[in-house]
Amino acid sequence: MPPNLDHEQAVTAPVAGVDEVGRGPWAGPVVACAVILDSKAIPAGLDDSKNLSAARRESLAAELLAKAEVGLGQVEAADIDRMNILAASMLAMERAVAALPRRPAHALVDGNRAPKLSCPVTTVIKGDGRSVSIAAASIVAKVTRDRLMAELASAHPGYGWERNAGYGTAEHRAGLNSRGVTEHHRRSFKPIAALLNGP
Repeated sequence: MPPNLDHEQAVTAPVAGVDEVGRGPWAGPVVACAVILDSKAIPAGLDDSKNLSAARRESLAAELLAKAEVGLGQVEAADIDRMNILAASMLAMERAVAALPRRPAHALVDGNRAPKLSCPVTTVIKGDGRSVSIAAASIVAKVTRDRLMAELASAHPGYGWERNAGYGTAEHRAGLNSRGVTEHHRRSFKPIAALLNGP
């Protein structure tokens, strides 16, 4: 069953869907997005970003940026190491909502933990597959982060970030073994910490 408007219609408008991407990678920022959809211009085919091809995500992200109100927030690797990935994810979502053109009356947040926002929050487990607003946020967040990682890959070749988005693939591990750790790696994550600390 595709995402629908049930959650949006159950709360006071304007409603922001909020999601983040990038909790698991070994490198790069965690990125969050908040989206307030225009009820008269909701793009067709919104779904959990993981269910869409890269080309379809790009197309929908462009449509959302043109037709919806979008806010983005991110937290870099050094701050992830300082505060931990859960706190960093919450902060990225707070920054995304703060970056919206207007304050939402309610926020629908993917998952079971609520960031500290200036409006009421409803958490929705697996929300990117249930709420169109959260699905929209998941798409823009994913496209934004993939682009950021591709940019970082051009400055730091050899890790395959343009393909693996910083996740722990064999290519990424091979790059670490041959090239070492960059400033964009999350040093608190076990594989990176193990490499830095040695046998």
